[in-house]
Amino acid sequence: MKTLINEMSPKLKDFLILVNKELGEGSEVSRQELNDIALGNGLPKPRTFIKWLTKHGLKTGHGKYQLPTDDTESSSQPDLVSVPKVAVTNNEPQATVNLMMNTETQNLIPTPFEGFVPWGHCATIKKVIQSKMFYPVFITGLSGNGKTLGVTQACAEKKREMIRVNITIETDEDDLLGGYRLRDGQTVWQNGPVIEAMERGSVLLLDEIDLASNKIMCLQPILEGNGVFVKKINKFIKPKLGFTVVATANTKGKGSEDGQFIGTNVLNEAFLERFPITFEQSYPSVRIETKIISGMLETENVPDSAFAENLVNWADIIRKTYNEGGVDEIISTRRLVHIAKAYSIFKNKLKAVEVCTNRFDTDTKESFMDLYTKIDSGVNPEDLLEKTNDNSDDIEDDEDSQSVI
Repeated sequence: MKTLINEMSPKLKDFLILVNKELGEGSEVSRQELNDIALGNGLPKPRTFIKWLTKHGLKTGHGKYQLPTDDTESSSQPDLVSVPKVAVTNNEPQATVNLMMNTETQNLIPTPFEGFVPWGHCATIKKVIQSKMFYPVFITGLSGNGKTLGVTQACAEKKREMIRVNITIETDEDDLLGGYRLRDGQTVWQNGPVIEAMERGSVLLLDEIDLASNKIMCLQPILEGNGVFVKKINKFIKPKLGFTVVATANTKGKGSEDGQFIGTNVLNEAFLERFPITFEQSYPSVRIETKIISGMLETENVPDSAFAENLVNWADIIRKTYNEGGVDEIISTRRLVHIAKAYSIFKNKLKAVEVCTNRFDTDTKESFMDLYTKIDSGVNPEDLLEKTNDNSDDIEDDEDSQSVI
């Protein structure tokens, strides 16, 4: 098995030697300490070194990292286990095996996201995950507001394994619990992600659960926390300590009457009732979102606090207008992140905004671009919002007068 140090480039190894001399081999270090060591030796900030530590799961907290040693093993290529042959008679397997890959060697703890800004219900979700109690959580909110990322980073911070399942209308019991698969001409049993999470005591993330059909009802007994009898292998699976379920959705499981989230379904009431708590996640406040976008611009090496502030004010006006029924589209936090990345590529603010709003219809895109150019030119966002509301009132008055006529 390779060690992580052996995978380092010569420059990274040389810098690691410097750090070890000053702080000690295998120490936990801070970003500031690494910057100070680089500065003291006439070197640039060790961004590549920090990214390497983060990539290999050696980030231990906010701005803190664990130095690798000669004993730190690489987990980039998990060991494979041999698959025993299975005799098949009358199409019925006479023996069962687990996954073809030895999942015990895999690290399922999510990688920390550089520059993640916790907000909203993050602190509460962390408490649930840290408790290791079985306590299913349902998180609902508009698209692109960090529902999935918040759960992922809570697991990363609390060092909890997480298995994510993206739900679709086609997802069924075989996808979730597992089934027989053909391997080298032999029939073998392979655990599904739900069974795998139960046996490992991991957090099971059911993403976009409101896209599911009634086939998701196979999870009923699992959501009660008592385990499940897998009839295909005649085995009762009892969840290990730490197993719990988190579901995310754009709706509350009641469908989308306005058609905004086409494909979402009405979920069974008994199914929904098995989630003790529901978090309604909105978009971040202006202050928090500015911090998020500023951090993203810094990560992409195009720091620009004024641009971040303009983008957030722009999105805030659009969202408030959307809530008032003035527009049919919305700018999500995810789209602001897309714009920040586009800016790092094109180095042109207007082009970045334009290419990331081209997905909207022509009228909406033009109104969004017009609003942004006004904000970028220095117009007060509050004045723009007031003017937008006045225009909406005028339109409503016109519609009322026409209906009277």
